[in-house]
Amino acid sequence: QVQLVESGGGLVQPGGSLRLSCAASDLSLESYAIGWFRQAPGKERELVSCFSSSEGKTYYSAPAKDRFTLSGDNARNTVYLHLTSLKPEDTAIYFCARRPHGYYFCSDHVSDFHFWGPGTQVTVSS
Repeated sequence: QVQLVESGGGLVQPGGSLRLSCAASDLSLESYAIGWFRQAPGKERELVSCFSSSEGKTYYSAPAKDRFTLSGDNARNTVYLHLTSLKPEDTAIYFCARRPHGYYFCSDHVSDFHFWGPGTQVTVSS
């Protein structure tokens, strides 16, 4: 059974940083695309970043580009999302998600990601 569990969220001041972690039950970065989404109150869930093993590339949404960094460690079964220069508009629940085995390409469609963690809250406020 695939399990994803996020941690590392919290309250941070504008301009601050956080590192989110996603512990996966059987992480294999070469076998599928894996990424981070977020959902702010009253808004739809949106892709933040995604790693595509087949392309060897990491994709970032416009708001995340140059501020957030996705990385992964197969040995630790963990994927990270390092958030820097945080803004109040980054406040949201952040979710780790992955596609099924064999689906190597990233997508910004929530429905393309079959496995999800429960999320971790990030609040950016002074």
